[in-house]
Amino acid sequence: MDQSALIPILAIFVGLVAVAQIGQLIALIVLQKRAKALHEQVTAFTPRAEAILESARQTIDQTRRQAGEISTKANEILDMTKNQVGRVEVMLVDVQGRAKTQLDRVELVLDDTLGRVHETVTTVHTGVMKPLREIHGISAGVRAGLQQLLKGSGRPSVVQAHQDEEMFI
Repeated sequence: MDQSALIPILAIFVGLVAVAQIGQLIALIVLQKRAKALHEQVTAFTPRAEAILESARQTIDQTRRQAGEISTKANEILDMTKNQVGRVEVMLVDVQGRAKTQLDRVELVLDDTLGRVHETVTTVHTGVMKPLREIHGISAGVRAGLQQLLKGSGRPSVVQAHQDEEMFI
């Protein structure tokens, strides 16, 4: 190709490069303004963010202290509960032992009382009922003897003899 034709092509390319450079310059200027505005916004927000972070730190520290206090109190409550449960267990064992002892005593008293009642019934039976039976037997004998004497010396009738045999059998 000819050098004279090459110069206008190069001039067009150099012009395009210059236009591109100017476009980049404009883009960089706009980008710098945006970055500056963003920097101002970040700079304005930074103190508020630091205040929020400081407040968050204080809240976290306070929460840690309170959690530690709560944990300490919960451990104290658990220790007291264990002690109380131990005391209640000891007391229940003691009550159980006493109740067993009292039940044994009640059983002994009931056995003794039943034995005395049995002795009393036996004494009444032998002391009162036996003499009453003996008196009844004697009175029945006396009555039979009196009846025999009052009847006379006659022989019993057949009906009477039969009735006596049935009673004998």
